[in-house]
Amino acid sequence: MEELLEELVEECRHYTAQGRLADYIPELTKGNISDLGIYVTRSDGKHYQTGDYKKKFSIQSIVKPILLLLALMDNGVDYVRSRVGVEATGKPFDAINVTDQTLLSEHLNPMVNMGAIAMCTLLKGADYQERFLRLLELTRTLAGNPEITLDESVYLSEKRTGNKNRALAFLLKTYGMIDDDVEDVLDCYFRACSIQVNCKDLANIGYVLANRGKMPQTEERLFPSRYANYVNAILMTCGMYDGSGEFAVKVGVPAKSGVGGGIMAVVPTRMGIGIFSPGLDEKGNSLAGIKVLELLSRRMYLSIF
Repeated sequence: MEELLEELVEECRHYTAQGRLADYIPELTKGNISDLGIYVTRSDGKHYQTGDYKKKFSIQSIVKPILLLLALMDNGVDYVRSRVGVEATGKPFDAINVTDQTLLSEHLNPMVNMGAIAMCTLLKGADYQERFLRLLELTRTLAGNPEITLDESVYLSEKRTGNKNRALAFLLKTYGMIDDDVEDVLDCYFRACSIQVNCKDLANIGYVLANRGKMPQTEERLFPSRYANYVNAILMTCGMYDGSGEFAVKVGVPAKSGVGGGIMAVVPTRMGIGIFSPGLDEKGNSLAGIKVLELLSRRMYLSIF
C-alpha cells in the first residue's frame, strides 16, 4: 500500500504547479505550491503515508462536516434540517444569490459558506467563544490529536479580509435566518476555518465517518450512525463544491475539500484519507489532490457506485 501511495504521489506531483494558491486569504499565499502528501487510516488498524503528509495547514471548509456533525449532536436531524437544506446549489461555495425571492433555509446546504455560517448559530454554548471551543474539542477527538489548535495568523487574515462572508452573513440576518450579532457569528466561523491540521488528522476524522461514528481501534461510539449517514450523504452530493458531480463520477466517495489545500475522503467501512496540496483548481479544490484520489480510487476500487 505504501509503495502504491508513493507511486501515485510521484506520478501526480507535476500537477501541483498547475494549481493556484488561495490569494483572497493573504496568509494562504505563504504556502508551498509544490507540497503534496497523503495519509490513509484503514479499518484493519494499519496506517500508510507518503509525501508531505506532516505539513500543517488550515482546515478551511473541511470544518463544515464537523460543524454539521456537532449541530446534529446538539439538535437532532429534524431541527438541523429545518434550518439548513441539503440540496446542492450548483454554484461556487461563496456565491451570493441575488434574486427577488425570499431567502429560505432550503436554499442553503451545509457545505457552502452561507450554510456553514448559519450552522454556527445552531451550536450549543453560552457565547460564541464556547461554541468554537466545543467545535475545536470535537475536532481533536475525531482526529485523535489533543494538540490541534488555532492558526492565529490565518484567523486574523480571514477576519481582516473576509468581507464577502460578511455580506453572506448580513444577507442571512436580513432574511431572519440568524438572530445573533453578525460579527460574533463570523468570529466563530473564521476561527473554525482556521483550525490547523495535517493529513493524519483528516484521515482519522474521515475514518470515524467511514466507521459510522466509532473510533478506530477502541470502537468507542462518538455519535449515532444515522448522523454519519447524514453527513456522508451531504459530502457525496455537495462536498467538493460545484465540482461534486464530476468528483462523484471520477472518484466516487464522500469527500470534503478546503481552500487551504486539504481533502478529507470517506470510504465507508474501509478507510479515511487525508490529502494536502495547496494548489487549487478553478472550483477551489486541491488540483493534485483530486488527481491522486482519482488514481487511488481506480486502483483500489474505492467508488461506492
